[in-house]
Amino acid sequence: MRDDDGRKLDHQTLEVLRRRAVQRVIDGAHPEEVAQTLGLHRKTVYGWLAKFREGGWDALRAKPVPGRPPKLTGTQIGKLYALITGSDPRQLSLEFALWTRDLVRQVIRREFGVALSEVSVGRLLRTMGLSPQKPLWRAYQQDPEAVERWKREEFPAIREQAKREGATIYFADEAGIRSDYHAGTTWAPVGKTPVVRTTGARHSVNMLSAVTTKGALRFMVHDGTVDSAVFIEFCKRLLEDGGTPVYLVVDGHPSHRSKATRAFADSTEGRLTLIFLPGYSPELNPDEWVWKNIKADRVGRTGVTSKST
Repeated sequence: MRDDDGRKLDHQTLEVLRRRAVQRVIDGAHPEEVAQTLGLHRKTVYGWLAKFREGGWDALRAKPVPGRPPKLTGTQIGKLYALITGSDPRQLSLEFALWTRDLVRQVIRREFGVALSEVSVGRLLRTMGLSPQKPLWRAYQQDPEAVERWKREEFPAIREQAKREGATIYFADEAGIRSDYHAGTTWAPVGKTPVVRTTGARHSVNMLSAVTTKGALRFMVHDGTVDSAVFIEFCKRLLEDGGTPVYLVVDGHPSHRSKATRAFADSTEGRLTLIFLPGYSPELNPDEWVWKNIKADRVGRTGVTSKST
């Protein structure tokens, strides 16, 4: 087959050529001259002219090329879409909580009696407008109504109250960091897993941090368990640092709710107000991004060699 053979062209391009060739003949050019100019066989141009004389311009339009008929009907694809987007695989008695091509393949076989390869399932999923994504994990103990109430009513009221009192709103949290925590990827030859040398010793440290709604950050490093005494010390530093009343938004950690912590807050005579987030709702705390940055974006990608580095 020649490099300029018309059979190598896509159907839309061929439609344009058919219309152009016929129009040139209508304008007075000889069919064989048109064929030579467009790099086509003369029989091809004569065939297009015959189609035009029989069916007009519509006869020259590109027609869809029928391929292999789909194994799933439109109704079945609609049901499959509803199953994937509307349910957890565990609700369908499957082993894992995340949809994979293999799990979708199992559902197709079970629901419709159709066997597809994983590659075919992948193409089908993309045709359905689906793509692999990292999900957000939420505790089933979370109360969605409480979360919505916090976002729509409670926090706006807290923000207005803090503004009237000239107070600073902090979101606080704690996290432990270990030297053997690793995250991220690196480039390497295909099929050859890279090795990053680091210490085999396990070092750990606990950190407390608080971030304002404007992005100001305060933190404290503690070598040991974070209990009420450590949390109270962190609160004292917040009060000394800012010079304004502090609205401290925290989760339900025992050190936040302990009698000692409450007693300390009461002793500040309004300089420290503890505010508690709805249970099991870390997504409401922007301080979680601090730990994401430190653990996943920094420590997890660093070759730790000692506790100080």
